Amino acid sequence: MSETVSWLLSGFAGLLLGVGFFGGLWWTVQKGLTARQPALWFLGSLILRTSIVLIGFYVVGGGQWHRLLGCLVGFMLARVIVTRLTVPPLAMPTVAAIPTEANRAT
Repeated sequence: MSETVSWLLSGFAGLLLGVGFFGGLWWTVQKGLTARQPALWFLGSLILRTSIVLIGFYVVGGGQWHRLLGCLVGFMLARVIVTRLTVPPLAMPTVAAIPTEANRAT
């Protein structure tokens, strides 16, 4: 397999691992906010997500540093993508948040 194909495949694998990791984190936060035992959700999710990513990096890397680097780059790219896709819309300012003469301290 050529070097370029190896980089691309390991980068794509890292992208998939990252989407799973950071998407799972987002999902856990959404569930954890309304759960009766949020600590259990967060701890279980952390262990599961980290285990999957470590095993994935081990398998993809295969003892070759350039494949590990490609996987890491894909993983970091996934962080940027998931972060931008899961940003909540900006909240509209309330009337009290808009400075006026009446609520401005003198």
